Amino acid sequence: MSDGKMWEIEDGFFSGGVGTICGVDEAGRGPLAGPVYAAAVILPPHLDIPGLTDSKKLTDKKRRELFPIIQEQAIAYGIGFATEKEIDEINILQATFLAMERALGQLAVKPDLVLIDGNREKNFGIPVKTVVKGDSLSANIAAASVLAKVSRDDFMLEMAKQYPQYGFDIHKGYPTRAHYDALRAYSACPIHRMSFLKKFYGEKLSLIHISEPTRRRGI
Repeated sequence: MSDGKMWEIEDGFFSGGVGTICGVDEAGRGPLAGPVYAAAVILPPHLDIPGLTDSKKLTDKKRRELFPIIQEQAIAYGIGFATEKEIDEINILQATFLAMERALGQLAVKPDLVLIDGNREKNFGIPVKTVVKGDSLSANIAAASVLAKVSRDDFMLEMAKQYPQYGFDIHKGYPTRAHYDALRAYSACPIHRMSFLKKFYGEKLSLIHISEPTRRRGI
């Protein structure tokens, strides 16, 4: 963020009398495996974090450089997720909202307004505004996108150690050709979203057997 453009949306609300603004974004709606993550971030107004923008436009190295800077300089932040089983049970949209709610619940400061990336919103008990492409337009949303993305990537790197045959360290669970090839070779593992694999497996889905090893999970 080398100029003030990333604060224009917030400035509009600040000028209208809004005090504390929080940005919320998610990571991992599209993958076939793993949780969906969300982060909520409240930055000091007009904080300049060079290079801050939509996490998808940043390299992994740059995201990891920004991650601790955002944590250190934010007024408050929270990171939450919804598991693959919750995604299967309540669908990906509702699981995304659940992850957002968990992230908001970790904030040490209650915001006056929540800016959410995208065009879908939920009543979190706080005034909410959606911002299409907000991760490229809002400093708070961009910061949230970085925290959510890096946190989810780290989780998938850990899962790659437990399930090395799937290549989670490379594709992070997204539907790549290599991922589908691994599913054909090894079937699904416990962190796969079975609701996302119905079309892939078709009638064979009910025959898929998944064993659940012991592992630590936290929110």
